[in-house]
Amino acid sequence: MKQKLPLFQNSALFNLALTHRSYVNEHPEAKEDNERLEFLGDAVLGFVVAKMLYAMYPTIDEAQLTHLRSRLVDEKQLGKLGAEFGLGELMRLGKGTAKEGGRTNPSLLNDTFEAILGAYFLDAGIDAVQSYILKIFQPLAKQLVDNSLPFQLDPQQDIRRPQETFIDSKNRFQQWALANHKTKPIYQIIGQSGPDHAKQFTAQVLINNKVYGVGTDRRKQEAEKRAAEAAMRKIELAQEA
Repeated sequence: MKQKLPLFQNSALFNLALTHRSYVNEHPEAKEDNERLEFLGDAVLGFVVAKMLYAMYPTIDEAQLTHLRSRLVDEKQLGKLGAEFGLGELMRLGKGTAKEGGRTNPSLLNDTFEAILGAYFLDAGIDAVQSYILKIFQPLAKQLVDNSLPFQLDPQQDIRRPQETFIDSKNRFQQWALANHKTKPIYQIIGQSGPDHAKQFTAQVLINNKVYGVGTDRRKQEAEKRAAEAAMRKIELAQEA
């Protein structure tokens, strides 16, 4: 089913949500880009999806809920949704960014979709944006869980629940850190490079001020995951030696 954008009462908010900084650089009269709305939309989406998953899956633990939420709102998923909504053609981009493939860039589509959610929250309120988000993400969550095997039967509630397949690299590394060092890892963004529409972030993860892994990706959260993956590989190699 083709997804649709929400209907706005305030068209100026809608246009602002579509405005990338590269457009403002070439059109100073625009004055403002969509980055503040992106920040707001990211927070609203995270809250609504977390609340949704808590209600949908009462037997999934905190680590599994965290990873399931991450899978639902990561750049790949939101970029795909942005493309389905037709945001590629609607985004207000500078000529250079558009020429370099900005209209099909998953990162830009992701950011613009989050900005749309932030703008819709301001335009229509939390109830409207929550209803809109649930209509999209409830089926996606069910599909993701149903397709994640193996499953095991919970004898207490007679329902099927996903096993450790939802434990991602950050959660695995945190479990290892707590078990072996009795402290949580600390993540730091230590660098960024590339143009605005295709930035690369580099993250490192530390335990007791010692660097265990470094990773790079187009979003800060994904860079942190890459760092955790590197840390887990280092640990596994040390255990095999």
